[in-house]
Amino acid sequence: MAMRVWWAILTLTLVGCQSVGRISEQKDGAPQHQVSADTIVDAIPRKDAVTRAGNKNPYTVLGKTYHLLPTSAGYNQRGVASWYGTKFQGRPTANGEPYNLYGMTAAHRTLPIPAYVRVTNLDNNRTAIVRVNDRGPFHDDRIIDLSYAAAVKLGYAEKGTARVLVETIEPDTAPVSRIAAVAVVPQGSYFLQIAAFKDLALANKLRDELLSQTQQMVSIKPSPSGGFYRVQLGPISTLALAEKVSEKLVLLNFSPPQLIRP
Repeated sequence: MAMRVWWAILTLTLVGCQSVGRISEQKDGAPQHQVSADTIVDAIPRKDAVTRAGNKNPYTVLGKTYHLLPTSAGYNQRGVASWYGTKFQGRPTANGEPYNLYGMTAAHRTLPIPAYVRVTNLDNNRTAIVRVNDRGPFHDDRIIDLSYAAAVKLGYAEKGTARVLVETIEPDTAPVSRIAAVAVVPQGSYFLQIAAFKDLALANKLRDELLSQTQQMVSIKPSPSGGFYRVQLGPISTLALAEKVSEKLVLLNFSPPQLIRP
């Protein structure tokens, strides 16, 4: 199973960074704690600002120069997808976020960061929505490099590569079911409470970590007494989906969340 070249990413991690890391001898692969495709939740498209981090333009890797697309709108391409796993776990992605092999993210050579794409496995018609936050793969025969979790959801983690269709999703045009949690709070929604803090700074820190690792809506709600700040993930439309998200949080080493019913 061929994975993308790690040292190339290091050229893109920080804006203006000109150093190039060495190729790691560590082998890539799947984690010991594997995950079922049925428990993996798609990234939810939202309006993310395109920042300088991860968007150096143009940039050069392995002697080849790449020019970023001016916009992600309308991108539609067929090709081969690969995935990356344990070798890169916790390491910075192109925009500085730590790579999480259980997250629904991806690496792309030319799409602006961040961008949301729907990836369809053309061999089995499975689909996954991921958030592009990294650069790669730097192989001419591949068009996108997915996280381990996304590869599991698409059914090609064991095979290593798959023929896919990649289509960008703009939040304003995404299916309502995909963005309802961002736009409104539907009646009867569920929430997952992750923790409660007296210190607002700690609550903000946990919220930022959850946003980067789950791509779910996260809010901070003062307790009725005003003494605590509650960090909650949601709204989540169904109990079944709330249970899936809860399982994912445990896999990400968060404490088991408290389910808040409608």
